[in-house]
Amino acid sequence: MSDDAPADTMRERADESRVKLWVLTEANRLLVVALFLAVVIGLLLAVGLLVPDPVGFLEEGDPIETAFQSFIGATITGVTIVVTLTQLVLSQELGAVGDQRERMQGAMQFREDTAELFDTPVSPPEPADFLRSLLSVTHDRAETLRDSAGDDNRLADLAQSVAENAEGVRDSLSGARFGQFEVISAGLNFNYSWKLYAARRLRAEGGGGDEEEGAGGVDSDDGTELSADQQSALDDLIEALELFGPTREHFKTLYFQWELIDLSRVILVASIPALLVSSFMVLYYEVGSFPALVPGVPTPVLVVSLAVGFAVLPFAVLLSYVLRIATVAKRTLSIGPFVLRTTDDGREFDWD
Repeated sequence: MSDDAPADTMRERADESRVKLWVLTEANRLLVVALFLAVVIGLLLAVGLLVPDPVGFLEEGDPIETAFQSFIGATITGVTIVVTLTQLVLSQELGAVGDQRERMQGAMQFREDTAELFDTPVSPPEPADFLRSLLSVTHDRAETLRDSAGDDNRLADLAQSVAENAEGVRDSLSGARFGQFEVISAGLNFNYSWKLYAARRLRAEGGGGDEEEGAGGVDSDDGTELSADQQSALDDLIEALELFGPTREHFKTLYFQWELIDLSRVILVASIPALLVSSFMVLYYEVGSFPALVPGVPTPVLVVSLAVGFAVLPFAVLLSYVLRIATVAKRTLSIGPFVLRTTDDGREFDWD
């Protein structure tokens, strides 16, 4: 493979700023909520200070009452949608005993298969430890492939790429626990899709063949074929890479369910102060009913700006969680050797 191969980390592959990806994925969701509310309140204060007569504008007609009545309706509607969403998530956990037994059998069969791969009696129970074990096996098999590569630079380059990527992701999982985004983030930084495609292509070009590509394969571009040791090491590496895909997808699904349940709880709590403040602004607030709070800032402008911040709190919570879920979903739309980014087109790479 050439130096044009796609980068391993999600940030490098996405070709987006570190700050943007930090806000979308890595940052604590409550911190994102706080940043969003600070921007909203700050913008409202800035506009209020730029308007020639903000107090007169707020006293003319009933803009405050109209706005906060809308906030009340939006909050109630949003809570209803969140409750429905929670029911949808929980519905996947409900079912007859036969369905639950089938799920159990599938899970146990998967764990037996992975235990055989790990060469241990039982595979690790926690997702972070499971991924670390899988990445350790992948790293070791990549090292075996590099040792058997000999003068074949294609195999050596692939093995080095897999080993370095697996080692880096494995180290980042140290101390991580499920429910923390670090587990999913680490999985996103292992670019297994491209590595699996590269390994399968090398196997086909080296004469090893593939079930999908026909038995016997084709000769490599330089006329050489893989030796028996190289073929065996490459097959072992492909087996580990193929297992990483469903493993990451399973943990991603569990994480999405975890996040959606957390979202439901947080947004339900956030809706209480939002409804209380909005109701107060509709029923009791009158411009001029508060004494001066901050010198140089008209009190009605400050009160309305802060009240709007409370009113949009449920929306801010929803926005912060959905941004991360949507970003992760977009980066993991495909499973296996399918690469959706146009910059990762296999035709752009030199395999000689």
